[in-house]
Amino acid sequence: MSTPSESPIAQSESSQLPKPKSKAARALINTFIVLFGLMFAGILVLIFALTMAYPNLPEIDAITSYRPKMPMRVFSADNVLIAEFGEERRNVVHFKDIPDVMRKAVLAIEDDRFYEHGGVDYIGIARAAFNNVTGGNKQGASTITQQVARNFFLSTEQTVKRKVYEILLAWKIEQNLTKNQILEVYMNQIYLGQRAYGFSSAAQIYFGKELKDITVAEAAMLAGLPKAPSAYNPVANPKRATVRQQYILQRMFQLGYITKAQYDAAKVEKLKIKTSSIEFGIHAEYIAEMARQLVYEQFKEETYTRGLNVYTTITKAEQEAAYQSLRRGVMDYERRHGYRGPEAIIELPGNKELADEAIEKELAEHPDSDDILAAMVLEAKPDLVKAVLANGDEVQISGAGLNFAASGLKANAPANKRIQRGAVIRVMNDGKAWAIIQMPEVQSAFVAADTSTGAIRALVGGFDYNFNKFNHVTQAWRQPGSSFKPFIYSSSLEKGLSPSTIIDDAPISFDAGQTGGQAWEPKNYDGKYEGPMTMRKGLTKSKNMISIRILQRVGAKYGQEYASRFGFIPEKNPAYLTLALGAGAVTPMQMAGAYAVFANGGYKVNPYLINKIVDADGKVIAEAKPDVAGDENNRVIDERNAYLMDSMLRDVVRFGTATKALVLKRPDLAGKTGTTNDSIDAWFAGYQAKIVGVAWIGYDQPRNLGNRETGGGLALPIWIGYMQTALKDIPIMERPIPNGVIQADGDYFYIENPPGSAIKNLGSDPEVIIE
Repeated sequence: MSTPSESPIAQSESSQLPKPKSKAARALINTFIVLFGLMFAGILVLIFALTMAYPNLPEIDAITSYRPKMPMRVFSADNVLIAEFGEERRNVVHFKDIPDVMRKAVLAIEDDRFYEHGGVDYIGIARAAFNNVTGGNKQGASTITQQVARNFFLSTEQTVKRKVYEILLAWKIEQNLTKNQILEVYMNQIYLGQRAYGFSSAAQIYFGKELKDITVAEAAMLAGLPKAPSAYNPVANPKRATVRQQYILQRMFQLGYITKAQYDAAKVEKLKIKTSSIEFGIHAEYIAEMARQLVYEQFKEETYTRGLNVYTTITKAEQEAAYQSLRRGVMDYERRHGYRGPEAIIELPGNKELADEAIEKELAEHPDSDDILAAMVLEAKPDLVKAVLANGDEVQISGAGLNFAASGLKANAPANKRIQRGAVIRVMNDGKAWAIIQMPEVQSAFVAADTSTGAIRALVGGFDYNFNKFNHVTQAWRQPGSSFKPFIYSSSLEKGLSPSTIIDDAPISFDAGQTGGQAWEPKNYDGKYEGPMTMRKGLTKSKNMISIRILQRVGAKYGQEYASRFGFIPEKNPAYLTLALGAGAVTPMQMAGAYAVFANGGYKVNPYLINKIVDADGKVIAEAKPDVAGDENNRVIDERNAYLMDSMLRDVVRFGTATKALVLKRPDLAGKTGTTNDSIDAWFAGYQAKIVGVAWIGYDQPRNLGNRETGGGLALPIWIGYMQTALKDIPIMERPIPNGVIQADGDYFYIENPPGSAIKNLGSDPEVIIE
């Protein structure tokens, strides 16, 4: 007897029903139902959240009225960018000024459907999700609009809430701005490393050029930065940056943004990344810092955010001439004074990989100074040195390139001075071969200014701003030595003396009361005495005894007060007879302003650096109003006095201690050398009618420069190097004899009553002999 389950009917029904499923299958179905329910509920919640959150989104005025923090920029008078100051280095450009190749490079890697979606790219999201699930390349799906929303309003935390707000803000932005406006904001706001915000600033920082001038290859390199500015920085990580650049170029080609020819050319283009210490194509670091300080005094913290453009008085050509001449003068001094030895010596591992790591670490502690490069010695022989530079290039030095450091290659050289494997040395290439050199310990300064307005034409405050930020032009108070004598001579012209006055060049001594210290027996620089001579000859030959007797005649107190007319501070130049030899303290800047008085006919002009300040909208908000020569309110000495001093200072160049300047082949040059006691400071202050220049050399911790070192040998060549450029297009100028001066017996004298002049007669007596 069959059971019910075995009946034909039961068998028939059973065959029509599905087969019972396994527990795992039933669990999967249940899970799917739950997930579907949750997803549906989530969508409802999301819709509700979006509906509730959208009206409460922040206003997007920050984007629609885009006002980014703009750095202060400093320019030369001929519109060359010198420096930028601000947390954000930025240069806002309008959409029309962004080159097409830069836009396409960005779109290719960041959002190629930018002009097709409404702020959120659903196709992009699906594509990214598929790749991420299937194990393909991990992809994000944030559009450019979403990135703008994130950069302006949201944190970087990875949360669902932030993503929802990002989407909502993207929609809102798209409703208020055009696509081009959104892209413009993005390309100006995005951070690209090296404190650069926006592609215009990045083009300048990484390639040293304007955005409009970049190539396809450069655009692709810059476009790779937004994803990870540190990881793809071509300065810090050139290899990774290049890999990403190549991928972007490929994307641009695949999308039809560039042709096959452009792609092929860009792939192999060798990019010149700026890695040097000079970022703006002109060595004006001391000037930039001076400008920053001056602007900060007026605008405080707004200095760094308001987008001020500061236009200085310098020009690129003259500034570069001053910089190169100063560096050349200092290095010439270094070559005369022997090799001091390597900057450091380390134990280099035998393993190449470990050695390379040690070299990289050590050379990072010895940064390059323009063309003076740090190098690690790999092998050293008396006739050959092999070394590696910080960039990995290996160099070989031989022959004349070893002459300067020959003492360090001797077998018996002291261990700390021996050039050996692991030694850090300095090398320089003259365009033909490498040579060993050394970083100088001595410092220098140079400043040049317009004699009629005081506008600074060039200024170099030291050998290298990155090694020593102390500005020796404005901050170094040094003894001027013989370069101060002209002011003592000028004072004597108002006390009845003339260039023809006879003065005895003979030994002299003083007790402590006359010098403000101890008894004093001054000497001439060369130790020789030539007896009675004219005052003119005394200045030409820089005779100390003549200058001292002149100050003794007019009085030290009068000499001190008189010198203050030229801008010198009385307290820094005490009223003792030592003032006749420049025993006080002055700065190179003061000397430039003082010598300009002789150059311009007797007017005090104050050196100034900033011509004008312009705000971000192009409005001039500050402008220089300098004191000028020709304004009688600025007259500090009589025109006749200035003329006679000029004639004597020209003789210093023609026949005296500054004859090296004759190489310029101009008869309209005047000036005075200065060498202080024990050759601690070396000066030259000189001028042509339009330009005054002052050069100084010395050690920060004062010490002897060398027994044979003088202002004429050290400072004057720096002045000449600058003037070769500065005077190139300035015609020779002969000074007319002013009213009240006559020429007789080979010299100049004051007339008793100058025609048309109310100025009192200053007197002249060629027969006076000061003993």
